[in-house]
Amino acid sequence: MEQNRKKLYTVGIDIGGTNTVFGIVDEQGHILSHDGIKTKDYPDINVYADTVAGHLRSLIEAAGGIELINGIGVGAPNANYYTGQIEQAPNLPWKGTVPLARMLRERLTLPVTLTNDANAAALGEMTYGVARGMKDFIMITLGTGVGSGIVINGRLVYGHDGFAGELGHVIVRRGGRLCGCGRRGCLETYCSATGIVRTVHEMLSSTDTPSLLRDIPLDKVTSKDIYDAAEQGDKLALEIFRFTGTVLGEAFADFIAFSSPEAIVLFGGLAKAGEYIMAPIREAMDANVMSIYKGKTRLLTSALKDSDAAVLGASALAW
Repeated sequence: MEQNRKKLYTVGIDIGGTNTVFGIVDEQGHILSHDGIKTKDYPDINVYADTVAGHLRSLIEAAGGIELINGIGVGAPNANYYTGQIEQAPNLPWKGTVPLARMLRERLTLPVTLTNDANAAALGEMTYGVARGMKDFIMITLGTGVGSGIVINGRLVYGHDGFAGELGHVIVRRGGRLCGCGRRGCLETYCSATGIVRTVHEMLSSTDTPSLLRDIPLDKVTSKDIYDAAEQGDKLALEIFRFTGTVLGEAFADFIAFSSPEAIVLFGGLAKAGEYIMAPIREAMDANVMSIYKGKTRLLTSALKDSDAAVLGASALAW
């Protein structure tokens, strides 16, 4: 009789360069319990896997036991859905290829599915968020980098090697800013959290325009600071949002030509800037999109909470 009990929950794990967070999630997208550890405190991958498994056993027991868990989903940088491995991730403490899905499966005797963090975010949005019911959309995550998850006909695009859909590394300015990937002019160098700080630096250096941003150490400036300044009518902050939004909107017009998505969904700190960023994105997108696509693709912001989205997205893998 026990074997016929319905699987009620999944486990979602989000691995970042600083923190690893995980939780037990039900079918409605409610996080029953969650926990976390500092990723960077575990340079030995075996100790890391042991520690994560130990924390999860406690959460799983509190949720009613392993027989109620459908599986484990993991979102991580440079994670390959096909192989279950994290491959050459520059911001994680483990170098080379890490067979993390196998390591967790061996320790917890549950199915484990792994994908990159932006793909996990797209799955979370499709399962629990504003993209619920959509079969064609693009998820853009605006964080330390620019990530993307492309959904076509209800399926994530992985490509032949598991690494398709790196729209943050589409070149938007030939010969432009140097990117961490080694190329110049990638979208990420203009529209990520680090990219917008580079814009702040360039604009502060090239003009004498008074700005509240001049009072903040450059390495401490965040999207929230720029938003707060814009709220007070700061001309430079408004110009930074206009420049960044224009770059994004021009890129989105090209992305639309690729997959004709029903929507482009934005997630991350920059997306919280509201019309300061959305208006120039919309204007540039409309001005540059091919006429056959005009008015067909909605521009949306994620409905998932920052603190929950990563775990929800990863957990959606396991359903």
